[in-house]
Amino acid sequence: MDCLFCKIIDGEIPSTKVYEDEFVYAFRDIAPIAPVHVLVVPKTHICCANKIDSENSVYVSKIFEAVPKIAESENIESYRIINNCGDDAGQTVKHLHFHLLGGVKMGWSKDSLGKTE
Repeated sequence: MDCLFCKIIDGEIPSTKVYEDEFVYAFRDIAPIAPVHVLVVPKTHICCANKIDSENSVYVSKIFEAVPKIAESENIESYRIINNCGDDAGQTVKHLHFHLLGGVKMGWSKDSLGKTE
């Protein structure tokens, strides 16, 4: 399989690991958009949120059990978790992953939806 994140999990491509257990691997994003920007991925290949099912959903629950531990290790109490599913949503790597963002006050605006810069 030619999956970037599978290669990172397997150690074929270097990453800055911040967390790892039997189900989850987390590493720093190479193009961070916040002071804390960690990618949290399942250690099995699931291409996107649309492919989560009863066979693999344990990986998603383990990710969300790991997130508070990762946030604590990054010294953040408030954070945002983002998942992009599909090309139009901006998913560039076809391996389920969650962006853990923090370390800065974030806002929300309906005007920001759909804008490309």
